[in-house]
Parts: sequence; C-alpha cells; structure tokens
Amino acid sequence: MTLLDVLDVLGLVCLLLGALLCLAAAVGLLRFPDLLTRMHAGTKPQVLGVLLVILGVGLRSRSGLDIGMLGLIGLFQLLTIPAGSHMVGRAGFRTGQIAPAHIHLGRRGEEADEGDEVPR
Repeated sequence: MTLLDVLDVLGLVCLLLGALLCLAAAVGLLRFPDLLTRMHAGTKPQVLGVLLVILGVGLRSRSGLDIGMLGLIGLFQLLTIPAGSHMVGRAGFRTGQIAPAHIHLGRRGEEADEGDEVPR
C-alpha cells in the first residue's frame, strides 16, 4: 500500500464523515422544535461537516491550485456560516419569535446557588 493509497482512503473517510455530519444537521433542522435549537443544529455540525468534505476532496485531488481554492472555500465557510446564524437569531429575536424569557444566560459568578434563578 503506497502513500497515495493511504491518502485516498483518508480522503474517503473524511468525505463520509463530513457527509454524515451534514446529514445530521439536516435532520436536526427538520426535527428540532424552535428557532434556537434549529439554528444550533444547522451551524455546529454543518461547519465541521463542510470542512471534512473539503479536507477529503483536498486529500483526493493533489493539485496545488485545487488545494488553495479549497482552503479559500473553507475560510469563507468558517466566516459566513456563524455570521449567517447570528443574523438569523437576531432577526428571530427582533421579530418576536424568540421570547427573552426563553434565553438562558447561564450562571453569573460564584454567588449563584443551586436553587437560584438567573436574572433575565
């Protein structure tokens, strides 16, 4: 087994894992009930899935120009997917689809006890 064969197998594994993560994101978009959980399902596995697909294609094609183009595509995906998700969440909050009471801010400081509610 040569190095090229190993790179082909690694590329195939990355392509399959990336496709499975993209499929998981699509299923999450269909199954989750509200905007915030759908937004989470649409961005978190999607970014990793797209990057794994790009890595798999880069391992399979060994041209320098192709790898440079795939790097630019990955960079733009890293910049645009989270920004788009932020804008969708912001629009949902401004249009009233997300109630401020449904946003959990987490624990603030050490003074919060187990039974205390976080101020909203």
